[in-house]
Amino acid sequence: MTITYTYWISTALLSALYLSSAALYLSKSDFVEKAQADLGYRAAHLVPFMIVVKILGPLAILTRLSLPLSDLAYAGIFYHLILSGMAHLGVRSVKGAMPAAIGLILLATSFATQNHVRDVPSPYAFEAAAHQ
Repeated sequence: MTITYTYWISTALLSALYLSSAALYLSKSDFVEKAQADLGYRAAHLVPFMIVVKILGPLAILTRLSLPLSDLAYAGIFYHLILSGMAHLGVRSVKGAMPAAIGLILLATSFATQNHVRDVPSPYAFEAAAHQ
C-alpha cells in the first residue's frame, strides 16, 4: 500500500510541477522569454511548443492510454529536466536548478514504482516482472 501512495503522490507532484510551469508559460510569456534569454536561449518560438509538451507529458503518464507513449513521456521529461538543470547550473544559478532537481527525484520515484500500481507493467521500469 505504501508503494501505491508513493507512486501516486510522486506522479501527482511531478504533474503539478509541469502543469504549473505550463500555466506560467501561458500567463507570463514576457517573463519566460526574459528568463530564457538570461540562460542564453533566444528561441521565443519554442515557448508554444514547450507549453504543449508540458501539458501532454504529464497527461500521457497520468492517463497511460498507451504504454509506449507513457514510457516516451517519462523519457522526454527526464531529458527535459536534465537539460533544464544543466542550463541553470551553466549560468551558476543553483536556485534556478532546484525545480529540475526536485522534478528528477519525483520522476525517478514515479518511474520506479509504476509497475507496482499499474495493471500493465512497463518493460523498462524496475520490477517489470512483478505482475507476471
